[in-house]
Amino acid sequence: MGDRKQSGNEEFQAFVIGRWPRLIRTAFLLTGEQHAAEDLAQTTLEQVYVAWNRVAAADEPDAYVRRVMINTHSRRYRKKLREFLAPRGEDPGLAHEIADTGDRIAQADDRHTLLKALAELPPRQREAVVLRYWEDLTESQTAQAMGCSIGAVKSNAAKGIAKLRAIPGLAETVTYGGRK
Repeated sequence: MGDRKQSGNEEFQAFVIGRWPRLIRTAFLLTGEQHAAEDLAQTTLEQVYVAWNRVAAADEPDAYVRRVMINTHSRRYRKKLREFLAPRGEDPGLAHEIADTGDRIAQADDRHTLLKALAELPPRQREAVVLRYWEDLTESQTAQAMGCSIGAVKSNAAKGIAKLRAIPGLAETVTYGGRK
């Protein structure tokens, strides 16, 4: 039994090491603040660790973890706390999110404007936009992660994208076509 537990711990550790940058990025986009993102990712991983045998046996462990993160975030921010994707003022000790080299959104001329615009979206629209366009999930994967219907994903994503397109300078950056 000790060997199986050790093997599970090593498996979990490898999972965390391999997924940490993406988990932090998704958490940052959901919460809007680096420290809150780290807290959300750690809380998510605590819950995943407790259920690791079930998660590891799942067909798509990443989808399971995303679902846990969305649920944790939703419970935490149900009181509609104001969230900021761009911190007020410059804090030299604050770590900023670094974009992946293949991230098309990172190519935007004004990333700050995009993050600020995302912060203004209602939480469900922001979740739909982040999961569909930043995480590049299909509509059904996004619906599963958000715990809603595909129609709700389409509606929230369309409304979120429309609000982002209405912001000067973002219209060229925000695309909607060609999704799965």
